[in-house]
Amino acid sequence: MKVIDNIKDLKSYLSEYKKDNKKIGFVPTMGALHAGHLSLVKKCISENDICVVSIFVNPTQFNDKHDLETYPRTLEQDCKLLEQAGCAVAFAPSVEEMYPEPDTRQFDFGTVSSVMEGIRRPGHFNGVAQIVSKLFYAVEPDNAYFGEKDFQQIAVIRAMVKQLGIPVNIVDCPILREEDGLALSSRNVRLTAGQRQKAPVIARTLKESVNFAPEKSVQEVIDYVTSTINAVPEMRVEYYEIVDGNTLQSISQWSDTDYPVGCIAVYCGEVRLIDNIKYQPLSK
Repeated sequence: MKVIDNIKDLKSYLSEYKKDNKKIGFVPTMGALHAGHLSLVKKCISENDICVVSIFVNPTQFNDKHDLETYPRTLEQDCKLLEQAGCAVAFAPSVEEMYPEPDTRQFDFGTVSSVMEGIRRPGHFNGVAQIVSKLFYAVEPDNAYFGEKDFQQIAVIRAMVKQLGIPVNIVDCPILREEDGLALSSRNVRLTAGQRQKAPVIARTLKESVNFAPEKSVQEVIDYVTSTINAVPEMRVEYYEIVDGNTLQSISQWSDTDYPVGCIAVYCGEVRLIDNIKYQPLSK
């Protein structure tokens, strides 16, 4: 596996593949790789002629300085995992390489970026759009792979690709979970042993809530999920919203959408965890 740290060398290396009309697949990551990332890498490898994975902790998408400072950085271990998985290229640039000058671009993605995470993390999705667009321009992939745990982020990236006219196919991949249901996340390593035991209540409660929707109202389901998780010491729901999976607008009745998705953010101690679940639409 080649490890490349600058855009010029990356473009030069990939130019041979482009010349031969080979399909380039791309998985953007912030490192601290786990089995969830590797499932994206494996799918990418199976569907393309070459797989490129970026490892870059992007400062412009953090609205919390402490979160940026404590985000795990494990480049050497990440590269070993990628090589074992069969990845061809790891792109690991410096902040100076990706931002030789400040990126002042301001994006407006309308409603998909102004709800849920967009409200609680001002500037986050603008930073995501800045770095993902820069990475797309550097790699010029045919296909790019993202995990559904970041459900809202995928909607934002699809909007960005459309807005900027970037010719890339966005492939969303199912959430990978631990055996006890906890969604795989690079932030999980920051949980204490006690918190790690409590964290699966998020996925367990979401799963249980599917069993009595849509017999119960949307608000009743939201109240159930919120109160059940909040009842666990050290757990605090920041938000739980049931939305139209396409527009990300909150619904008040199950009949409001054919694609109901529950999206949640929970603090477990100081560690912020996100998850989501799809509800069965009402049969028309």
